Amino acid sequence: MTKIWELFENGVWVKPFLILSICLFILVSFVLYILIIRSRGKNIKREKLRIDYNVLIEKLMFSMLFNDTPIETVKKDSDYIRLSENNFFREVITESLLNLHKSYEGAYADKLEQFYKESGLIKDSFKKIKSSKWEIKCKGITELAEFNSIEAFDAIIKVSKTTNKTLKITALNACIKLGGTKGIIHLTEYPYPIDEWTQINIINAFKKHDIGDTKGVELLLESQNSTVISLGLKLIKELKLTQKIPYVAQLAARATNTIIKYEAQNILQTLTV
Repeated sequence: MTKIWELFENGVWVKPFLILSICLFILVSFVLYILIIRSRGKNIKREKLRIDYNVLIEKLMFSMLFNDTPIETVKKDSDYIRLSENNFFREVITESLLNLHKSYEGAYADKLEQFYKESGLIKDSFKKIKSSKWEIKCKGITELAEFNSIEAFDAIIKVSKTTNKTLKITALNACIKLGGTKGIIHLTEYPYPIDEWTQINIINAFKKHDIGDTKGVELLLESQNSTVISLGLKLIKELKLTQKIPYVAQLAARATNTIIKYEAQNILQTLTV
């Protein structure tokens, strides 16, 4: 211990320490510089590829939508065959299909949905919802819902039981789009509180997708979860479901929760005026 203290007092260690520190700093800076250059180069390359891919995709989609080229013929295009197994190409074509599907309706939208399924892109979306990363799950759910993939309903229902708020809202919105009230009936057994923001998003999803069949909304009023009951009451009020008044009246009569009782009475008054 005494020798160490003497070395410290003599200052013999200072020069080697400074030299070592400077060398380490230079080395770390150089490595970071190389990593940044590589990352930027990779991003530039991806953007160039994206532009090239989009040119091809636009040509193929235009041919399919407006020249009535059969999907099988599009899939036999030499450039498409060459790139069809490329993950980045599949990502770009899925994004393009999504944007097109949001812009078109009727027969055009049906063709895009058919291509999405027959090209196997739907399988990529199913893989995404099995990812351990919530943001990738959200992406997969959004794709499946946009293309009206009813076969994904049960898988998305399972994801909607997550405690991650963003993922939950995305999944519930998709469930409502694909299954209407079937997408929220499972919430009657949901054990956790549903916050106001999630409730607002669910209500907006019903309005956005113009869900005509509201059969089953009244089942939410039978839940043991007060926030689920509150969601059911809000849906009945916001969608003006006057046919559900008898269920609201029953709830107002039997409810032991003062807040729920008051909310039910308030909605009864609003809907019967």
